[in-house]
Amino acid sequence: MRVFLDLMWFFSDHKKDYITGIVFLIAVSLLGLVPPALVGLLVNHLIHHTLTGIGLTEYLASIFVIAVLSYGLRYLWRIRLYGGSVRLASVLRDKLYSHFTRLSPTFYVNHRIGDLMAHATNDVQAIQETAGDGVLMMVDALVSGASVVATMAIVISWKLTLISLLPLPLMAVIISRYGRLLHERFTQAQAAFSDINDRVQEYISGVRIVRAFGQEAYEREGFVALSRDVVEKNVAVAKIDALFDPTISVIVGFSYFLAIAVGSLFVLHGRMNIGSLTTFTLYLGQLIWPMIAFGFLFNVVERGSASYDRVDQLLAIEPEVFDRDDALTFVPSGAIRFDIGEFRYPHTSPVVLSHTRFTIPPGTTLGIVGRTGSGKTTLMRLLLREFDLSEGDITIGGTSIYAYSLNALRGAIAYAPQDDFLFSLSIRDNIAFQDPNASDRQVERVARMAGIHDDILGFPDGYDTVVGERGVTLSGGQKQRVSIARALLADAEILLLDDTLSAVDARTETTILDALKSNRQGRTTLIATHRLSAVEHADNIVVLEQGQIVERGTHRDLIAMNGRYADMYERQRLESLVEQGGNAS
Repeated sequence: MRVFLDLMWFFSDHKKDYITGIVFLIAVSLLGLVPPALVGLLVNHLIHHTLTGIGLTEYLASIFVIAVLSYGLRYLWRIRLYGGSVRLASVLRDKLYSHFTRLSPTFYVNHRIGDLMAHATNDVQAIQETAGDGVLMMVDALVSGASVVATMAIVISWKLTLISLLPLPLMAVIISRYGRLLHERFTQAQAAFSDINDRVQEYISGVRIVRAFGQEAYEREGFVALSRDVVEKNVAVAKIDALFDPTISVIVGFSYFLAIAVGSLFVLHGRMNIGSLTTFTLYLGQLIWPMIAFGFLFNVVERGSASYDRVDQLLAIEPEVFDRDDALTFVPSGAIRFDIGEFRYPHTSPVVLSHTRFTIPPGTTLGIVGRTGSGKTTLMRLLLREFDLSEGDITIGGTSIYAYSLNALRGAIAYAPQDDFLFSLSIRDNIAFQDPNASDRQVERVARMAGIHDDILGFPDGYDTVVGERGVTLSGGQKQRVSIARALLADAEILLLDDTLSAVDARTETTILDALKSNRQGRTTLIATHRLSAVEHADNIVVLEQGQIVERGTHRDLIAMNGRYADMYERQRLESLVEQGGNAS
């Protein structure tokens, strides 16, 4: 029953709903005690031939009124209790979603998307059932059971009541054992569901790769194996579930046997009349549901407890990047200064950046070039505070970025990432993601700057064309340009372009760079790229190799140095000539 204590924070916040629901439920249980007593009196009247037409009408009318009252009260407690459980599910999903948005990229490296989805669906559903059916069964089992037993003992015969309830301690021991087994097996079943959920999500996301490599059969075999595992673990749960009803039925049947056998002896010896025995057996019948509810309660509670443990463990993970208590809330501006002593990604040993120090004057464009793995993307992620430095600092306008709140810092930055993630929305909605209230004119303006406007007009529904999940219906170059347009719409002080021109042709690249030059005067732009043509116009260029700056200067300066940059530039120039069918001479 620990899960009810774990959920006390929610029950306290919604105590009015739960208290009124429980009161209505108790009222229904108490009203249920009246009809058996009336039936017992009616039987005695029939045996003694004292029943009149008026008396029969009164009995039947009383039973009818009780039935109507019970109907209304049952409706009310269902609204209160089940309504509360639905709200709990909503609160938990909101908590999970909010928690996911605060966690750093390291969390998503260590946790699979399918598993997180399973927490927000299956586990929350199990907890919801605990706050609904669980509360119902706990209150109903305790109140109904206690009131029926008390009535049987006080009104009819405490001896017969005690004899009839002799099998119940055995039931409590057995049900408790079932509950422990159910908790273990349901935890395993939920983990198996997470595995298959993750496999389906991964397969659908990478279906084009699977088909391209002809691995459909292999993936199908893997899915079938996971599906069998899910079936086996859920069958293991079902085997424990299946034990509850037969166990309770056997014990209740034994209680009935004792009640009728001993009660008949009481009647024969004149210690009880037929009407009282009839009433007693009717009450015993009403005790069946509390017993069954007691079994269901253990079932639901153990499922909810296992799921709450899983969700609670997830919510207990602390964000690695967070605001200081005295964080500044205004948007920063000014020169950007990188002063990095050393940086490694969490839980990894290789040094990604070391002794990386340079300044970007406000309103200038910085090119960041280097081979794959040289640290270009890491610089941008550190500026965005996806990770925090342990050695060194990054400042904007002379103030550490760690002094600002995350919202304030990121309000100064627009980011077009390397992976060009697009949502399954229209092109207009993807571009206007940062500002859903942006006008069509604003959206079209940045689309022109990104060189994607003409392509969009060629789509069947223009800007209303839905791109599909992750932009699956667009080419690589089109996704990059939509991503750039989205960043430009933010109109931020600092623009980060992380290798977002790699999939566009030279002419489109020139169009985009010219638009950036004319529309972002006085604002800071960082361009990380492999293609040096994208940074020829930059005010300054840094060349990274193995996490360190090996060269810096303007395009002309770097060519004149005849070093790594010049070598990269010459190689790319020759490759371009070959692609165009020219020659080096």
